[in-house]
Amino acid sequence: MGAFARWLLDEEQKELYDQLFADALTLVFLGLAALALWPLGRAGLAWQLTKGYGVFWVVLASSILLLALYRRVFRVDVDDNFDAYALPAVVASGFIQAGWSAFAALTVRGAADGAGLWTAVALYAVGFVSAYVAFGIVSSYYGGSLYRTLNLPLSAASFVLFCLWPAAGRVLYGWFFGLF
Repeated sequence: MGAFARWLLDEEQKELYDQLFADALTLVFLGLAALALWPLGRAGLAWQLTKGYGVFWVVLASSILLLALYRRVFRVDVDDNFDAYALPAVVASGFIQAGWSAFAALTVRGAADGAGLWTAVALYAVGFVSAYVAFGIVSSYYGGSLYRTLNLPLSAASFVLFCLWPAAGRVLYGWFFGLF
């Protein structure tokens, strides 16, 4: 195990390490969320988040492929034109990050309908942590410090915004949620 850990922590394996960390973070979070919500009778929320993460991973991977295609077709290089290289990735990662926050906020809001105060607090806490987990996942694909610096506050702020103003989440992302 020691040799594997050293190999995985090598700088050349950084992308693989980030990907495995994001996978593990997702699985651990979903397991802990299910265990925490089960006594409250709301373990179904963990299942809804699991399905959402499945779609989230596909959308995120698709965005990376489209971004790579854009960079290849237009021959955009970070050294030649930093703005043309980074700006589309900032927009894509931010849009996806806020999209997860909208999904989590709307899902939690639906699960919290008719719940007691402490149950609702627990549900919203799970939703907030899910936004942080989504940030970890996005950071595994969009690994630059620029993306991480912008997406961390975006994940928290957009979750709170969409919890307080769910109509905004439905307007911005409802078309996508309607597909599934």
